[in-house]
Amino acid sequence: MAAYDKADLERRMAGSVEALKHDLGGLRTGRASTALLDPITVEVYGAHMPLNQVATVSAPEPRMLSVQVWDKSNIGPVEKAIRSAGLGLNPINDGNTLRLPIPDLTEERRKELAKLAGSYAEKARIAARNVRRDGMDSLKTDEKKGVYSEDERKRHETEVQKLTDSTIADIDAAAQSKEKEILGQ
Repeated sequence: MAAYDKADLERRMAGSVEALKHDLGGLRTGRASTALLDPITVEVYGAHMPLNQVATVSAPEPRMLSVQVWDKSNIGPVEKAIRSAGLGLNPINDGNTLRLPIPDLTEERRKELAKLAGSYAEKARIAARNVRRDGMDSLKTDEKKGVYSEDERKRHETEVQKLTDSTIADIDAAAQSKEKEILGQ
């Protein structure tokens, strides 16, 4: 049985692109997006829980998010978690709901967000390269076991490299698109 599994490598590389797109979706571009609050965890009931497990997040207006907390006793911890998340949001508590006006992005903040998008992309590139390394290692192991000849191994290595190149191109395209959106170009 061969350790090299092309379908598994494709799935893992596609996963690194999807993870990047999810991370980029949380970056603010001046429009309200419910994905902005996805990374926030709230300390409730003695545990850290994702915000979307204690409240409903919606975008009723283009520059406003609304957080409807299900259990009123959790409004304080949710408000605290949003304030301390470093997103530059200031919740307005009106009893049952937290309203989050999305402020205009300053030029400095846009540059910070563009830099953050670049670091997310680099993490995704590293993940893709790690998948490539795993694939290459398994091909070499298979060759030593006699599963593949040297020519077959080289042919498969070329496939793995093409897959890696294509994945990194997808990562770069997603990051460049988000940076342009953030910088308003």
